[in-house]
Amino acid sequence: MTLLSVRGLTKRFDGLTANSEISLDVEEGSLFAVIGPNGAGKTTFFNMVSGFLPSTAGSITFAGTDITTMRQDKIAAMGLIRTFQLVQMFQNMTVAENVEVGFHLKTRGGVGAALVRPPWLRRQEEDIRVKARELLDFVGLGAQADMDAGLLPYGQQRLLEVARAMAAGPRLLLLDEPAAGLNAHETDALADVIQHINGRGITVLLIEHDVGLVTRIAHRIAVLDFGCKIAEGTPDEIKKHPDVIAAYLGTETENA
Repeated sequence: MTLLSVRGLTKRFDGLTANSEISLDVEEGSLFAVIGPNGAGKTTFFNMVSGFLPSTAGSITFAGTDITTMRQDKIAAMGLIRTFQLVQMFQNMTVAENVEVGFHLKTRGGVGAALVRPPWLRRQEEDIRVKARELLDFVGLGAQADMDAGLLPYGQQRLLEVARAMAAGPRLLLLDEPAAGLNAHETDALADVIQHINGRGITVLLIEHDVGLVTRIAHRIAVLDFGCKIAEGTPDEIKKHPDVIAAYLGTETENA
């Protein structure tokens, strides 16, 4: 079953076309990647899919609902959750508290409940604390739960952001260049986490420029170059595609 369907998605900024008529389908339960050189239009594509940017043309359908013009909070409430290329967290809160914030889409409350603190609210808070630590264990940060988030090394901050996104209960998790700035060991750890997330039945759509990471874990890959989709297929097909070789290496020769 198709969970996300994009048709003719286009974004223009004045005279610049950042994305031009991109179409693709992401099947439920799959691990789909969008790759391309720097400046290929990957983040602009993500921003439109997640509601952070309006599209100039085209349509986006998620779980059978047209979300093309829907507000980003409404899209998130449907289960389409994203991370960002630049790590965004509450530096002065603990690692666990950062994950607890991610549960806000799944909780209830209000000013009255905060003042009176009824039993159901206390039970909800305890449930969130338990689930936050379970997610930290899942991404390998259980031992850092009580540390200030700002003290985490960069690679662990990336994992924390993934854990916080998981707290929102995604049906489709969008990861925006999650391996950016990571060393080889950190990238391997992240790849394991992404595969385990997908193993839980969560559909994953990630954008990356790390071809090695993507071809190792993705089921299907689309390639962007200068805002256009130039190829789509399995990892083996993409690695051999002449247009992909040209985009990354600047040549279409067999030896390249």
